[in-house]
Amino acid sequence: MASKKASNKRQRGAQKSCSNVFSMFEQNQIQEFKEAFGCIDQDRDGVIKKQDLKETYAQLGKLNVKDEELDEMLNEGKGPINFTVFLTLFGEKLNGTDPEDTILAAFKLFDPNGTGFVNKDEFKRLLMNQADKFTAEEVDQAFALAPIDPAGNIDYKSLCYTITHGDEKEES
Repeated sequence: MASKKASNKRQRGAQKSCSNVFSMFEQNQIQEFKEAFGCIDQDRDGVIKKQDLKETYAQLGKLNVKDEELDEMLNEGKGPINFTVFLTLFGEKLNGTDPEDTILAAFKLFDPNGTGFVNKDEFKRLLMNQADKFTAEEVDQAFALAPIDPAGNIDYKSLCYTITHGDEKEES
C-alpha cells in the first residue's frame, strides 16, 4: 500500500512538471516541436539517443560529428530525452533562462558559507562593478523580485526558483 502511495505521488509530481512545460508554449508550437522530435527520433521509440542524433546529422549531410559532441547534447537532458524533456530543453533555451542548478551554482560563488543568502548591498556593488555592469535602475529592477530579509540578505534559492519558474503572484 505504501508503495502505491509513493507511486501515485511520483506520478502527480511528473504530471505537475509536465503541465508546467506544456504551459510554456502555444498548442501549435507544441505540435511543431512534436514533429521535430519525431524527425530526430529515428527509431521511433520515444527517446532520442546517440544513434538517432547521428542519423539525423547524416540526413543533413554532416557525417563526421564527434561522439563527444553528441554526448554533450544528450547530457543536457540529465537522463533519457523523451518528448517532455525535449520540450523542457527548448523552453529553457527559448526563454533565455539558464537551468535552475546553473543559476544556483553562480549564486553559491558569493555564499562561501552555504547559508542560502547573499548580502544585498555587497551583491549590488558586484553587479554594478563587475563584468556586464548593471545600472542602479537595473539592480533595483532585479531586486524587485528578490526575497530580501530585514537584515538585507537575499534568499537566492527562492530567487532562482522565481527566475526559472515565474513569480506565482504574477500568474494569479
